[in-house]
Amino acid sequence: MIRSVTLILFLFTNIVFAQESRLHGLISDINGGAIPFATIIKTGSSMGTSANKEGYFNLSLPKGRYELSISAVGYKQKTITINLPHPDSLLIQLDPEIYTLQEVVIGNQEDPAYEIIRKAIKKRPYFLEEAGAYQARVYIKGLQRLLKAPKKFFGINVDEVGEEMGLDSARRGIVYLSESESKITVKPPKEFKEEMISSKISGDNKAFSFNRAAELQLNFYENYQDVIEGLSSRPFVSPIADNAMAYYRYQYLGKAKEGGKTIVKIKVIPKRKAEPLYKGNIYIIEDEWRIHSVDLLLDKESNINFVDSLNLKQLYTRITDNKWMPSSIQLNFKAGLLGFQIGGYFTAIYQDYMLIDAPNRKFFKEVLSISKEVNKKDSLYWTKNRPISLTAEEQQDYQKKDSLYRAHQSKVYLDSIDRKNNRFKAWALASGYTHRNRYKKESIHFSGPLTSILFNSVEGLAINYDVNYTRQIDSNLNQQLHVNGRIRYGFANKHLNGIISTNIPIKNQNFTLAGGRDVLDLNNRGSLPALVNSLYTLFVGENYQKLYEKTFVSFAWNNTLPGNIKMSLRTEWAKRHWLSNATNFTFWDRNQHKLSSNNPLQPNADVPLFMDNKSTKLSIRLSYDFSSRYATYPTGKRYLPSRYPTLSIQYTKGLKNIFDSDVDYDLLTTSIHKSKIGLGLYGNISFTATAGKFLNNKQLYYTDYQHFNGNQILFVDQQLSSFLTLDYYQYSTPSRFIETHVEYNLGGMLSSKVPLLRKLKLEELIGIHYLHTPELRNYGELHIGLQWKMIRLMYAHSRSNTAQLNQTNALRIALRLF
Repeated sequence: MIRSVTLILFLFTNIVFAQESRLHGLISDINGGAIPFATIIKTGSSMGTSANKEGYFNLSLPKGRYELSISAVGYKQKTITINLPHPDSLLIQLDPEIYTLQEVVIGNQEDPAYEIIRKAIKKRPYFLEEAGAYQARVYIKGLQRLLKAPKKFFGINVDEVGEEMGLDSARRGIVYLSESESKITVKPPKEFKEEMISSKISGDNKAFSFNRAAELQLNFYENYQDVIEGLSSRPFVSPIADNAMAYYRYQYLGKAKEGGKTIVKIKVIPKRKAEPLYKGNIYIIEDEWRIHSVDLLLDKESNINFVDSLNLKQLYTRITDNKWMPSSIQLNFKAGLLGFQIGGYFTAIYQDYMLIDAPNRKFFKEVLSISKEVNKKDSLYWTKNRPISLTAEEQQDYQKKDSLYRAHQSKVYLDSIDRKNNRFKAWALASGYTHRNRYKKESIHFSGPLTSILFNSVEGLAINYDVNYTRQIDSNLNQQLHVNGRIRYGFANKHLNGIISTNIPIKNQNFTLAGGRDVLDLNNRGSLPALVNSLYTLFVGENYQKLYEKTFVSFAWNNTLPGNIKMSLRTEWAKRHWLSNATNFTFWDRNQHKLSSNNPLQPNADVPLFMDNKSTKLSIRLSYDFSSRYATYPTGKRYLPSRYPTLSIQYTKGLKNIFDSDVDYDLLTTSIHKSKIGLGLYGNISFTATAGKFLNNKQLYYTDYQHFNGNQILFVDQQLSSFLTLDYYQYSTPSRFIETHVEYNLGGMLSSKVPLLRKLKLEELIGIHYLHTPELRNYGELHIGLQWKMIRLMYAHSRSNTAQLNQTNALRIALRLF
């Protein structure tokens, strides 16, 4: 019986497919030029397709008579009637839309565009939620093309790299081509769920497309659009945002009839340069005051990052008598840097709209779903289902890259690449040398001898050399086994130290085991990098970094529990030994008197900071960011960042007499933090606050104290939790503390208005940093500065009501390592 039903279903499916006819053709302008990405829709539905970059289209429909609407931004919509099957290829020409100006009154009166925009702004909140809940099918194609490249780039032969990537002899061609299909469920204005149906990447049949419908969900009914993450430090202002009149000028360009509707064309003009603003045209349906389409441009005058220009086109289609939804979105971009020029596009086609009852909020917790079967669809599936035909170049790219992919997976090829890349090069003396075995998916890295050399007053000249081994142990989860070994020898104190550690991931858990003897900073938050300390000690005679020696064994475990609660556990046994200075060497003898002892609390007396001791301690940490939204990948579930702060609590217990442990203390800390809270056009704000108390401090040593991120030098690696003028060691506490840091990034809101500073894309920073301990009482710093990429120029003003600390002012150059 089951076999009979299966056979009937099989025959019925094939009969239906056999009855479908494929319509194909070219869409051009009146001069014969192709119109890229024009939409072809069955009238009265959202079923249709789109032309490709060269204007060609394919559309499969059952046999019958159809009315098709063909449209593109800037052209008159055309309606044709067709009988299928149709034996010939169609040539469809679209006339340019002519917008009449006959109703415009010339004179000193306000341009009529302003009144139209005011009406569109008034209707914006309604149209934002007009459609209600709906489902749709989205096809996305992304393509990136290398347009120009130098023959060599920092010693790398670009010709050889291009050959491996399938580029032509001029180092041009497609470097990324991907397609995806998704089913989306939307409940305006914010709820969104995407289920990826199929995915295809040229040259990698195991990968999953980076195309995401959520990231192409441009909605100009929102006041602001992020467009692409990182494109600007501030969101872009919609031409019909509530405050749009403060940012744009408008020019009425005329009106035209389309499908019984009057479409008004309005030019959008930014009032100021270097603001996150669009330029171009917006098309509004008269009397309804809804968006018909947009053709907008972002360029360098919009103060954008990483691309030179980005053209955005969006076309709406009517899905019911009074509801309109996007039918297509196109992003075309160009960029150039260091002799490279790239261009490309992402285009999304929306089909099969269906209005539904709104699902409950729990349904939208899973924002994205990608199953293991998504990338296993064959070429026949794609030929039948892709709504945008491939160009000849794209077809060739798939064939070429698939052949290259198969060849590149062979042991012979991988070994040949390794033989070439594993050759020793001179710069490995600084950067280190890595020997890879791609076939076995393992590598071993030896640190560079030159960068392993350091100097401090405790060890004198020292070498700190490490070797790292990595092996992939789960290709599906991309999990790797790491083993690290390191030796350290001080030529002045003649101490040899060494440690070994390993990190083993098992599904969503990580296990770390380490042991040995090492030289560490007395401040476990870190003071300054070893290289910087070496330079200050040798050239200036200021040996800021204070060190001690620790013999230890440790074990750590971390895991993400159900509900996105992160938990970690760490236990350690250690023997701690204070170190005295072993040398007073500097490059100039006159600087020797500046050297301080290795006891930060008694800098003029080389007496032990603490006696030798043993410590056994256990730490447990829990954190929760209130995020219930997650994405499901073949590798597992990943929670998305929450709009709420992350709360953390940590308890550390010093275990007396366990393995001869001398310590006996209990430390409880709680913290709350959140980065880059968006303030719209006014930048973003980040903050962190931590409070802690030693509930019991019967026996602890300086290394067990609560330490803070201080700084005493001109150049600093500044983090949100950094102080810029606080001593590294002086104010660590064995009792209780409150620490708060707030930083406001204006995102160029002020500097963009200064012509000489505009091109630098500077971001203004204001920070307030506060610390309270019983010893220090109240200490605060005000930071004011400018950031350019990762470099910050900061002015710090600090005050304290403690007698030992005077009011100070300092200028700092910070390298922000995000």
